[in-house]
Amino acid sequence: MKIGLIKEGKLPIDKRVALTPLQAKSLKEKFNCEVVAQPSPLRAFSDNEYKRAGISLQSDLSDCDVLLGVKEVPISELIPNKTYFFFSHTFKEQPYNAKLLKACVEKNITLIDYELLKKNGQRVVAFGRFAGLVGAYNGLRGWGEKTGQFTLKPAHKCFDLVEMFEQLKDLHWSEELRIILTGAGRVAQGAVETLIASGIPNIHHSQVKEAVGPFWAQLDVEEYYRTRDGSPLNRTELFKDPSSFESNFMEYAQHAHLYIAGHYYDSRAPYIFTREDAKKPEFNIKYVADISCDIDGPVASTIRPSTIERPFYGYLPHTEKETRYDDPKSIGVMAVDNLPCELPRDASESFGKDLLQHVLPNLFNGDLDGVLLGACECREGALTADFSYLQDYIDQA
Repeated sequence: MKIGLIKEGKLPIDKRVALTPLQAKSLKEKFNCEVVAQPSPLRAFSDNEYKRAGISLQSDLSDCDVLLGVKEVPISELIPNKTYFFFSHTFKEQPYNAKLLKACVEKNITLIDYELLKKNGQRVVAFGRFAGLVGAYNGLRGWGEKTGQFTLKPAHKCFDLVEMFEQLKDLHWSEELRIILTGAGRVAQGAVETLIASGIPNIHHSQVKEAVGPFWAQLDVEEYYRTRDGSPLNRTELFKDPSSFESNFMEYAQHAHLYIAGHYYDSRAPYIFTREDAKKPEFNIKYVADISCDIDGPVASTIRPSTIERPFYGYLPHTEKETRYDDPKSIGVMAVDNLPCELPRDASESFGKDLLQHVLPNLFNGDLDGVLLGACECREGALTADFSYLQDYIDQA
């Protein structure tokens, strides 16, 4: 088997890689397979790093059996009759990628979507932790710029996570920096790592009403949602059907000023806070770092995604419109939707480690765990059975 690491072709350019040079070397040696890398001047790991690890550079990957990327592959760059791994963003019928999936079917491509790779119902590869790490950092950075209290070096200008954390040392955190974080999954845990590195005191959610800042407190679903009739919240019932619950976020929004949204959002669930909530005098949130970045969704101030180059904007509650992020009447917003790209070396290292452990061995053992089968959207010129519901989606592309 010959495996090729493709250069990223989607714009804006993504510097992450599926496997670092040393991980590519490990794959090659462990399974006695050939691994090559397509030259790229933009990826976080240089061509020379791959060559030093014994990975040959090869522009034409048409003789490879399996091709590993990160983001969507441009249709013009797809090679027929190959097995591809990348984030296709198609299984939710995203309209902007229907033509991509249709092209994969027409080109007889076997498409394995990273987002669908699971064991025992749990995803095995993801960049969520790094979204949380960078998202919380950007929230602190945005707070500093909006208030004029301090300036932090952008994460994407740091060499790695260590350098990013170094920016948080020896800062004076003002009394009004009172932080609420929602969520308990990979994204939220990444945010927790950054908040711990900041040295800001952590308190229990039950202490928020009486506490004096600075502090940060983490809310799980039992805290930011509640039953409509006041009965005890049952997590199983909530996850099964969240539509019968309501937000409890306003109880905390009265006592905090920076909100970091790191929760998973189900479209059936109630909004965390609405546009009407944001207009209430008791709503004291002055800045929102929305890591989840669901547009016009559970976090009312997130009206568009922002970018790594221009990560901040302002939201005026009374007009429900965008304004300058430093407008004193606005809620500051950080809603970058590709946060892991800001730390491409560390994010790639973590992602590749999981790929080597949980996914790629299945290429050589007959997919004993069924991990690849469950993530395969199309093969042999047709959608697979589990994804046949996408037929109308691609027919209309």
